[in-house]
Amino acid sequence: MTVVWTSFFFIYGLVFGSFYNVVGLRVPKKESIVSPPSHCTVCDRRLTAVDLIPVFSYVFLRGKCRGCGTKISVIYPLMELITGGVFALSFYYLGFSIELAVALLFISMLVIITVSDIAYMLIPNKILLPFGIAIALLRIISPLDPWWDSFLGATVGFLVLLLIAVVSKGGMGGGDIKLFFVIGLVLGTKLTLFTLFLAALIGSIVGIIHLRRTRQGRKTPIPFGPSIAAAAVISYFYGNLLVGWYLSLLT
Repeated sequence: MTVVWTSFFFIYGLVFGSFYNVVGLRVPKKESIVSPPSHCTVCDRRLTAVDLIPVFSYVFLRGKCRGCGTKISVIYPLMELITGGVFALSFYYLGFSIELAVALLFISMLVIITVSDIAYMLIPNKILLPFGIAIALLRIISPLDPWWDSFLGATVGFLVLLLIAVVSKGGMGGGDIKLFFVIGLVLGTKLTLFTLFLAALIGSIVGIIHLRRTRQGRKTPIPFGPSIAAAAVISYFYGNLLVGWYLSLLT
C-alpha cells in the first residue's frame, strides 16, 4: 500500500510542479496565475491538454512548441520531476501526518522561488508571506523539540543573512534573507545554520561551473535561491544524519 501512495504523491507532485512553474513565472510579473490560460510566450498559441501533460509533453514534443517550434526550457520538466520526486520522498518518510503537510508546503515554496529566482533573480514577498504564515501555524500544531527552536531558528536565519548582506554591502538579496526566516521555522536553529553552510557550498560549485562554461566575469550575478532550496531540502531529510557524520569525523 505504501508503494501505491508513494506513486500517487509522485504523480501529485508532477501535476503541482507544472502549476508551480506558472506561479514562479507569473507572480513576479504581477500577472494572474489563472488568466490568460497557459500559452506559448513567442507565438501566443494557447496550449492544449496534449501540451500540458507533465514531463510527457516535453518529451513527446521534443522540447519544442507545436506551433512555432521555439525551444522550451528544460526548467519546466525538471521542476516537475523534482517536485514529484520530493513529494514522494516526503510521504515515504513521513506518512499521513501534520509534518507531511509542513514538508509539502515547504517543498512547494522552494520550487516556486527556484523558478522565480532563475527567471528573474527575484524571490517575491507574495510567495514567502502566505507560505510563511501557513508554515508558522503548522509549526505551532506540530512543533520541533524543543518547541521554541522553530522561532529561534527563524530569528537566527534572518539575522545571520541580514548581517551577511550588510557586511557584503548588498551581496545577499532581501528575498534570500526572508527565505531563511521561513527555513528557520521549518528546520530549527542547527539545521538552518547547516543549510546556510550547504547552500554556500552548492552555490560555490555552481558558480565555478557557470564561470567555466560561460567564461563571464566573476561579478556576473547568479541566483542563490536554487542553491538555498537544494540545501534546505537536503537538510530537511538528511541534515541530522550529515551533521552527526561530520561531528563523528571530528571526534
